[in-house]
Amino acid sequence: MHHLKHNVFALVHQIPVGRVSTYGDIAKFSGFPGYARQVGAILSNLPEGSSLPWHRVINSKGEISLKGEDLQRQQSRLIAEGIVFNSAGKVKLKEFRWQP
Repeated sequence: MHHLKHNVFALVHQIPVGRVSTYGDIAKFSGFPGYARQVGAILSNLPEGSSLPWHRVINSKGEISLKGEDLQRQQSRLIAEGIVFNSAGKVKLKEFRWQP
């Protein structure tokens, strides 16, 4: 799994401002299709103060998977970068999805 973690960090680091990716996409592009949950676990265990743009990774429905204050923090960061959420709290992946 060391390779997955390294690949996840390398890919997430590349997601530009104003774009998002999904846990599943990051897993697939890392060479580990089907490991979306593991990607989520890796990103949830980042060290405090990490500069990795973890907030640019959302779920395949175009939603933030976090809850409460964490959800609001992630959504605020994305809105500040120009990501638009609809009234149901979803991002249009066709418009904002990043592909390496």
